[in-house]
Amino acid sequence: MRTEPLPPRHIEGFAQVAEQLADRIGSVVLGKPEVVRLALTALFAQGHVLLEDVPGVGKTTLARALAASIQGQWRRIQFTPDLLPSDVSGVTIFNQASRGFEFHPGPVFANIVIADEINRASPKTQSALLEVMEERRVTVDGVPHPVPQPFLVVATQNPVEMDGTYRLPEAQLDRFLVKLSVGYPSEEVEIEVLRGAAMRSPDTLEPITDTATVGEMVRMAMHVHIADPLYGYAVRLAAATRNHPQVRVGVSPRGVIALTRAACAFALIHGRGYVLPEDLKALIEPVFAHRVLLSADAQLRGVTAAEVLDDAIRSVPVPLPDGQRVPAGA
Repeated sequence: MRTEPLPPRHIEGFAQVAEQLADRIGSVVLGKPEVVRLALTALFAQGHVLLEDVPGVGKTTLARALAASIQGQWRRIQFTPDLLPSDVSGVTIFNQASRGFEFHPGPVFANIVIADEINRASPKTQSALLEVMEERRVTVDGVPHPVPQPFLVVATQNPVEMDGTYRLPEAQLDRFLVKLSVGYPSEEVEIEVLRGAAMRSPDTLEPITDTATVGEMVRMAMHVHIADPLYGYAVRLAAATRNHPQVRVGVSPRGVIALTRAACAFALIHGRGYVLPEDLKALIEPVFAHRVLLSADAQLRGVTAAEVLDDAIRSVPVPLPDGQRVPAGA
């Protein structure tokens, strides 16, 4: 439900804090400003981030820098094949002194949870995150336990082709708002990393803001204006993936909700209290790509989800403020 527009001073203040966070994180994650802004978009949209890339490109550094820039609780879970679900969510233990059972919370009870190499754990352990990522609570022995707010899971994973990895199930992938790839740095950035490798560490970062401010920014993002034609545009983009001949399973309604929520935060980061079609276009790949399942024939021919999403953008007309539409592909 939308309320009155956000005051300009609030929008400006939001953008300033977001810019400070991006600069602080960018001081240790060099040459990746767009990846940093997309991670912040997920934070303010109450989403979660999945970082997939080869080892050694800065996935964990990005996650730690994001956590260090916000004054709050953060925990890191190193996922391994022998990790148990109770090692993530917590366990109920009988207390001899009180003659009763007590819940001992696991590392998931924090504002920012870094799930490092999540796809090295078994599917059973991976599923321990399903409930908390969606409902922000953990149920142990039938008793729900809410986690601190705001709550963000930043998971890293190696490509599924690498040894010792388990593919994340589709239900788990759908819980992540965005899936990002850090990628290799440019030559200039890699030289800069070598020059200051010992000094550029997330442990040296001072917090820019606290969890109370982040919580207020999350609430502000819920009041960003989206024109009705843009809701229809987001739905038609998802429908284009469902009807694509090379797609086995298209984007779910949860994916459409994720796109609009991310667009609201993305607009505020760029100093606007309203969403533009360009915001949806910029976010469609990080929000939709991991939700698209290609057909077997498409996979054999090397078709990628990014190519399917490019087709969707070209095939769906862009709405104009007066209700007209820009022709598809324009």
